[in-house]
Amino acid sequence: MRNLENIKGSRIYGRRVNKPLKAESQKRLDKWLPTIEINPLEGEGVYDPKSFFQGAVDQLALEIGFGKGEHLAWQAAHNPKTGFFGCEPFINGVSGLVDQLDADDLKNVRVIINDARLFLDRLPDGCLDRAFILFPDPWPKKRHHKRRVVNQGNINQLARVLKPGSELRIGTDHRDYCHWILAHMLRSDDFDWLGEGPDDWHVRPDDWPGTRYEAKALEQGRTSTYMRFKRR
Repeated sequence: MRNLENIKGSRIYGRRVNKPLKAESQKRLDKWLPTIEINPLEGEGVYDPKSFFQGAVDQLALEIGFGKGEHLAWQAAHNPKTGFFGCEPFINGVSGLVDQLDADDLKNVRVIINDARLFLDRLPDGCLDRAFILFPDPWPKKRHHKRRVVNQGNINQLARVLKPGSELRIGTDHRDYCHWILAHMLRSDDFDWLGEGPDDWHVRPDDWPGTRYEAKALEQGRTSTYMRFKRR
């Protein structure tokens, strides 16, 4: 099992702590985490991903960097037969998701409060039906581009764990990062871009709910791009 230091070159970065949680949110977090958290640093070997869900699930999906969890909770509520994994090292974001899981009593979500690459390393080939990377940090300074989640190493890993015909969705409100994402994804032999006309990347699909980050971008005058890729 590799540790964080050994995967420094391919880490998926994120904030880990912000302001202290409110007492009620901390209480919900303490209640839920023992049953929904997966720690990829514990144990060894390849996971049986469906075994993490008590009820039967027909499909599996992954969201990398789920922010406050609005999208992930919406998907879980509208797809009860899908088991969802969410990676988010920012504990305040995890708390926001847990608040929604508690309010709607959603049982088909598991969280990884760590670097997503550690979890990807333990997934078997071709196990996921969908994956989402929505509004990741653009790391706009050139010297920080190596920290962008969309890079060749992570594309290769996603291609490995996604089933043929499955879908990867990536959203961004950052124009330069949009160009970067498309350049990297179109160089991949494992994915086809599903965009054929402007409406395919300028209009958010009905089953792609908005998030607070997208709303904030719109308030600041930035439009978003919604990219969908099919695993070959």
